[in-house]
Amino acid sequence: MSGDFNPEQKRYLEGFVAGLQIAKAARASAGAPTSSGAKTAEPGGPDGAHLRAQDRVLAAGGKLSEQEKFKRELHPFDGYERLKAQAANNEYPKPPDNFRWRFFGLFYVAPNQNSYMCRLRMPNGILAHWQFAGVADLAERYGGGYAHVTTRANLQVREIEAKNAVAMVEAVQDLGLCSRGSGADNIRNVTGSPTAGIDPQEREWHFHILNERALYGLPRKFNVGFDGGGIIPVLEDTNDIGFQAVEVKEGCEVAPGVWFRLMIGGITGHRDFARETGVVVKPADATKVADAIVRVFIDHGDRTDRTKARLKYVIDRFGLDKVLGLVEEKLGRKLDRVAGGAFAPRPPFDRTAHIGVHPQKQPDRNWVGVVLPVGKMTADHMRGLAQIARDLGDGDIRLTVWQNLIISGVHSESVKAAQARIEALGLSTSTNSIRAGLVACTGNVGCKFAASDTKRHAEEIARWCESRVALDGPVNIHLTGCHHSCAQHYIGDIGLLACKVQSSEDGDTVEGYHIHVGGGFGADAAIAPEIYHDVKAEDAPKVVERMLKAYLAHRASPREGFLAFTRRHEIDALRSLIDEVVG
Repeated sequence: MSGDFNPEQKRYLEGFVAGLQIAKAARASAGAPTSSGAKTAEPGGPDGAHLRAQDRVLAAGGKLSEQEKFKRELHPFDGYERLKAQAANNEYPKPPDNFRWRFFGLFYVAPNQNSYMCRLRMPNGILAHWQFAGVADLAERYGGGYAHVTTRANLQVREIEAKNAVAMVEAVQDLGLCSRGSGADNIRNVTGSPTAGIDPQEREWHFHILNERALYGLPRKFNVGFDGGGIIPVLEDTNDIGFQAVEVKEGCEVAPGVWFRLMIGGITGHRDFARETGVVVKPADATKVADAIVRVFIDHGDRTDRTKARLKYVIDRFGLDKVLGLVEEKLGRKLDRVAGGAFAPRPPFDRTAHIGVHPQKQPDRNWVGVVLPVGKMTADHMRGLAQIARDLGDGDIRLTVWQNLIISGVHSESVKAAQARIEALGLSTSTNSIRAGLVACTGNVGCKFAASDTKRHAEEIARWCESRVALDGPVNIHLTGCHHSCAQHYIGDIGLLACKVQSSEDGDTVEGYHIHVGGGFGADAAIAPEIYHDVKAEDAPKVVERMLKAYLAHRASPREGFLAFTRRHEIDALRSLIDEVVG
């Protein structure tokens, strides 16, 4: 009968049978009764902790979420041959495999786009000019000819046909990059200060993740951010784990010098910043401590309810002290703690430092921050920027969490030439443009969860406002398509959360937004309250214009920033000032 199948079909069947065998072995290793009625030993190996956590749920009468069932039936990394067979047949995955293939960085994004999106991962968002140009070539060869910079200082390529999915993943690896673990229940791209060198701790954590299978298949996604003390905000306090570089002063509980301050449980889409722990970590120990925290999450994260399956909810359930105690058990020692007042003042953020020209610590060298229209670049943009980095910079491209990029190492004599070549590409380095603080998620063009076309609406807001409002300071405007808040609307000066707005008595709806104001991060951390509900997308540019004009008309002085202005007023009073503005 095997003669009835072509070689690719045979490979698919072999992968399918292998998957069944693996699932059977997993169920047996999970303590299932044998034919004699005895139980096997507890599951071991790199997947053992996950299987044991699932077993505890089942033993307590709980029901695993669908995604936990998918992982239990066939670990994604054991299904690569099946993925290859689907690609050979130009076949898109059913829901279980759609989830599994995200472990390889492939997202089937139907119905919005009948294609894959491939998300990369790169420590600290830094890559060489030739790698950046190489991704441009892959976007043109296998995708839609463009790429997005994400809010985790990462790249993603869209419109990849099923037949090109494996070729894309493997070609990314040929560039010395990877997409492994960039989606689903895994530790996402590690972020860090974009103006730093490639920090050893960030790279150590990156490679530790890549090479430790036990850290895949978590209860839910997991974010880690390193703030090296640079002037560009990294938003480490919005991560599950945030490491913040600090200088410990003399006479404290630990040796003076540079340490990481540990914060855990951040998830601003669920209205929570990472909690202060009082713990400091030696830079050389950051990977060990992060590993221990993740393993506590593996053991105790919710495997039944995806909406509660983040580290924040483990802390809410157990309390911070118990969670830190569990971390110490995993670590095999006590964590180092310091009292308040142990840290020297940190340098302040510069909210425009990711845009424009800024001197580096190296003499006569500068970084040049490029504004990208809501993170989107064509392949030609990418190749042009890569050539500028090669010809006039140090050869590196540095992505930021603000959906833009930096060309570093530009000699002072070459700055004007670099700016001219950037402008010739149709891009900008202006810090005064409203686009400098504009952030938008993918939107409903490519995401089934999004209620509005966020990137298009962000462009419409920018085009409308930049010719009508002369801003003299930074204002961040974040547009996010759904409650997942990938664009982190709650921490924007102005945050827009997509919704459907009723447009007729018959129940017809149009795209729109709930508008929030006064969010912040770092020393200004706060969740932005809502100021307007159910604003039609077509009206959003005029509403934002009035908000900005009200600020310019009523601020206490030219030195008062937008954030301070909005926080100086109660929401009702602020709304009254805005509503008084004549468009």
